[in-house]
Amino acid sequence: MIRSLLFSLIVFTAGAQAAQAAQATATTEAWRAKAMNPALSEHERIGAIKKLYSDTLVDGNIPPRTVCVWDILGRSGPIYAAAVDQQARMLDMGVTINMEAYTNEGVLADDLKAGQCDAALFTGIRARLFNKFTGTIDAIGAIPSSKHMNILMKVLVNPKNAPRMEEGQFVVMGFAPMGAAYIFVNDKQISTLAKAAGKRVAVMDYDLVQAEMILQLGANPVPTSVVSAGSKFNNHAVDVLPAPLVAYNIMELYRGIGDKGGIVNYPFSQLTLQLIGRKDKFPTEIAQLVRENFYSRFAAIEKEVERQTGDVPENLWIHISAEDKAEYQLMMQQARIALRDRDYYDGDMLTLQRKIRCKFEPSHSECAQPVE
Repeated sequence: MIRSLLFSLIVFTAGAQAAQAAQATATTEAWRAKAMNPALSEHERIGAIKKLYSDTLVDGNIPPRTVCVWDILGRSGPIYAAAVDQQARMLDMGVTINMEAYTNEGVLADDLKAGQCDAALFTGIRARLFNKFTGTIDAIGAIPSSKHMNILMKVLVNPKNAPRMEEGQFVVMGFAPMGAAYIFVNDKQISTLAKAAGKRVAVMDYDLVQAEMILQLGANPVPTSVVSAGSKFNNHAVDVLPAPLVAYNIMELYRGIGDKGGIVNYPFSQLTLQLIGRKDKFPTEIAQLVRENFYSRFAAIEKEVERQTGDVPENLWIHISAEDKAEYQLMMQQARIALRDRDYYDGDMLTLQRKIRCKFEPSHSECAQPVE
């Protein structure tokens, strides 16, 4: 009898514990669903986040985090100034942010990896080292215009894509448009990629694949950093510099253009800034809120980029023919496919970008016979 009673008690206790565990799991999932639901108010979502991570709160708040910001001009630059605005928004979310300015992207990336920064804001090209999916947003020729970029970012901030924002120890917390990148040349005769043969072309010093691509064109790659790229072009150490249009004034690229140079009037990519955080410091649900906030400011960020770009003299534009544009498109597509096959670009992102291009231009051959 006693043995039977003990067995019944054990079974009852185990069943009660299982029921409690199931109820706790259901409650946690309910909070998580609330936190990830864009239809709810930010206040409701933050409340759910605090319940989810109550054991990590200090005095009811998320502990302060350190966000490191890359800006070529440091604390006086436009990127840092924009980050200050985001700092205020994150305070509204209950996250106190301490900001540090960096002028060297490489040092910043190393400090993020080492845990010296809880999150880092830098170029999308650098972000590829932390998340290949969003790091492919800046793929050459993949996004023809800001309208394409707007749709892409709207898709990416959908909570369904939250798992793609996480890779290893890191989570993508936001992306912002940085404007189109163009080819700056010191001689207007270098109006196409084919005519760059034998010329010195600036490439990022941390990206060997870029150098290989330039060599395949018959040009000479010159390793450079974001900080030194402008001075190398202005001092004629390089003949060709791919750069965002905003660099024309900020880096004073008109010095390198001089009387003979110009800007090829065909954007070869749309660039981004991306905020990459450490997952142990910024959980999935907080990262989702920050991504949505970045996207809500898309138009305002674009206007600020345009303001920073200023006026570019009309006579500097090198207008190319429809045939040359078709050549650019083909070479860029071939480069994207080659880099995808080398595991440099993410294939899913390239496919998504192709679908968006076809939304605008459904008659294009790549829509009927897709290869990306």
